[in-house]
Amino acid sequence: MKKIKIDRTSSFLYPMPMVLVGSVVEGKANFMAVAWVSRVNYKPPLFAVALGPHYTNKGIEENKEFSINIPDVSLIEKTDYCGLVSGSKTDKSRVFNVFYGELTNAPLIEECPICISLTLHETVKLPFNTLYIGEPREVFTEEKYMSNNMLDIKKIQPFTLTMPDNHYWSVGENLGKAWNVGKTLK
Repeated sequence: MKKIKIDRTSSFLYPMPMVLVGSVVEGKANFMAVAWVSRVNYKPPLFAVALGPHYTNKGIEENKEFSINIPDVSLIEKTDYCGLVSGSKTDKSRVFNVFYGELTNAPLIEECPICISLTLHETVKLPFNTLYIGEPREVFTEEKYMSNNMLDIKKIQPFTLTMPDNHYWSVGENLGKAWNVGKTLK
């Protein structure tokens, strides 16, 4: 099989999880659709989100707190909307039912299966984006998203984004247990 070279600007991870990043800006909850997000450290657990120059950044930088909310497929329209409009021109504080945990500047979304409030650990300025690295303080879910005391991806029903084609995708079937299916090659 011959590999072909494609334009390096098309180098994206396939797929990327869709989340809603929240911050309080000028006293109001604001949410932004984000796919450039990942856990980046084991101990302590740290998550990173890469954001271009957006209104949401102002709240993260001023308050040193933010949230990562994982929407399910039923929230695709509202999630996409939060990526289409800027909080500087549109009040997005009423798009969702908002609640707060211990962090008063990390707005959380009741409708999302998983909500994580984070304190800002580090900010890394990149050539275009800013990488916000946060440490989770609280994680919220509901019993209906759990199986055997663990989060269940089939019950959560998250969705992903592919770029550069810009499409959303639902999560597929379980293919096997990690650090187990490869044992036959040992």
